[in-house]
Amino acid sequence: MSGVWQHRAVSEAETPLPGGRADGAVRVGDTVRRPAGPWTPAVHALLDGLRAAGLDGVPPVHGVDERGREVLGLIPGRAIARDEVVSDALLADGVRWLRRFHDAVAGYRPAGEVTWRHGRRALADGEIVCHNDPAAYNWIASGDRVVGVVDWDMAGPGVALDDLAFVAWMSVPLRTSSPVDDVARRLRSMASAYGDVTPLELLAHVRRRMTMAADRIEAGQRRGDPGLLNLAATGEPGRTRSALAALAGREPAIVAALRG
Repeated sequence: MSGVWQHRAVSEAETPLPGGRADGAVRVGDTVRRPAGPWTPAVHALLDGLRAAGLDGVPPVHGVDERGREVLGLIPGRAIARDEVVSDALLADGVRWLRRFHDAVAGYRPAGEVTWRHGRRALADGEIVCHNDPAAYNWIASGDRVVGVVDWDMAGPGVALDDLAFVAWMSVPLRTSSPVDDVARRLRSMASAYGDVTPLELLAHVRRRMTMAADRIEAGQRRGDPGLLNLAATGEPGRTRSALAALAGREPAIVAALRG
């Protein structure tokens, strides 16, 4: 982990930040503080590696504070509400950022087994370190541009399509019964912005990715992860499983629209 943050422990107001359903986050001056965990050293090493590789929009790491919370630099801009349906332009820019991230992280391979939030293991062949929660509610925006991406605590091994499918689920959004034509248009836009993937391939991966998300939340709740236990108050993972069942009923119409 990066060196311990030397910021004074006194007299600075803490302002809760939007989002953060699992762990919560507060602003203190020009920093963001949130609970750390066994996964924090791996996440901080990842962020340092991405910044060293020149990736834009990554918060700087300042270690931990006197209360054991991680300390990251604040990225100025507009935080996006969880249920906000972002513009087509912002969605496309967020996906372009995701491609830059995946290109940068392809050269980042920690040696051996690493402790991530969802378990300890090494990267398998063909895997990268994914953000795993890269939906629009974790973007910092300026107009129709993504200038920062936050909440990296879920990062861990996966494949690039996992991250892209998560954005489609949360920010197209496939988790709601949006009009089919709108869904098809936004899936096409995402595939075009990312490159090397078709809208149909993206749609086909969503069910696998979000089933995995529900399984991970459930496993984390069983092992007593406080942040994932907090999600039980929002109905997770049952809410995601119900929404996946509903998507299965809409999927043939979405496929037909994409093929049309």
